[in-house]
Amino acid sequence: MKLEEFNIGQVFKTKSLKLTKEDIMRFAGEFDPQYMHVDEAKASEGRFNGIIASGIHTLAISFKLWVEEGMYGEDVIAGTRMNNIKFIKPVYPGDELYIIVEVIDMNSTKIETGILTVSLSTFNDKDEKVFEGELSVLIKR
Repeated sequence: MKLEEFNIGQVFKTKSLKLTKEDIMRFAGEFDPQYMHVDEAKASEGRFNGIIASGIHTLAISFKLWVEEGMYGEDVIAGTRMNNIKFIKPVYPGDELYIIVEVIDMNSTKIETGILTVSLSTFNDKDEKVFEGELSVLIKR
């Protein structure tokens, strides 16, 4: 969709994705190898009583599920910024995540492009919010 095809206040809901312990440990092993993500024994003694997903993994899944909805299509040019990133609740193996996306800002930058900003709110299968953040992209008009 081009910039003008979006409307402020427009809301989308993505499909869901279930995380396994293996998914969490594989991602963390490469990108965030802290004990609460990769060491079951130590994680079980910690604050969260077991392995949890890296916040960066949760952010990446949120972005993936939104992009897979196909709303940007080939009209997106590039991401420009992320703001107000909040990791609200831990994400555990077996959690199934989905995203509510709301268009919160639109600005024209040039005749042919603009900036679209959306708010991503990620929920688990208990409808508990686990993540939120804002994403801006440069997109065709």
